[in-house]
Amino acid sequence: VQLQASGGGLVQAGGSLRLSCAASGAPLSSYFMGWFRQAPGKEREFVATIRWSGGTTYYGDSVKGRFTISRDNAKNTAYLEMNNLKPEDTAVYYCAAGRAITSTSTTPRGYSSWGQGTQVTVSS
Repeated sequence: VQLQASGGGLVQAGGSLRLSCAASGAPLSSYFMGWFRQAPGKEREFVATIRWSGGTTYYGDSVKGRFTISRDNAKNTAYLEMNNLKPEDTAVYYCAAGRAITSTSTTPRGYSSWGQGTQVTVSS
């Protein structure tokens, strides 16, 4: 499956953004989805993941209560709604897909396909 992330941009602290991850080449329902982010000089960080059915989600501690992951299998698209953004949320955000034989994964090695990344910059 090929993934295309979009929706990043520049936003002030306290603002919101919605990232999208469009899939092609295979039905998204065959995969669990995840979002990761990477800031300059830092390791890739888990943000959120969602099962193929959308019924189960997990979040990184730093985004709990502020970010929401969702998916629309009919549109072959996953989303990350980000609210109350903070300067420390600044990073390149990547969407990823993993085979649905496992429930989900919070580590990059659990994913087989990655999007190209979209930059999110939060100003203070």
